Amino acid sequence: MSLQKKPRVFNREFKLRAIERMLAGESTVNLARELKLRRKLLYQWKDAYLVAGIEGLRLRGRPRKNQFPGEPPAIKTERAELLRARHRIAELERKVGQQELENDFFAEALRRVQAMERDERNGQRSTSSSRSGHRKAD
Repeated sequence: MSLQKKPRVFNREFKLRAIERMLAGESTVNLARELKLRRKLLYQWKDAYLVAGIEGLRLRGRPRKNQFPGEPPAIKTERAELLRARHRIAELERKVGQQELENDFFAEALRRVQAMERDERNGQRSTSSSRSGHRKAD
């Protein structure tokens, strides 16, 4: 029989009250101790709230791939602005990486097409079988 504890589930109202207390200037250490939570969890809730408002305070389960559809609410603090900027930078870096992969792919494809055209101009067959010395029977 397993002695594992069930994970605690917190509703949005509970999270919102804790965040409001943090934003009002209450000590995070004391708040975490009082609520029997890890400080890290409180900061995660606060960051999610600052970025996406109350919709950022998910109830349970894995976050959606695109957790914040549409435009999040107006930025309220410098920390929220920083978080949104970091999120945008990560998004742009992923796009740049994807474009680099596509450029590499198309550059290699172009190189192969040019090699095939060059081989055809020189009278060589452009199939892989001609390079290996095997020929198809007509």
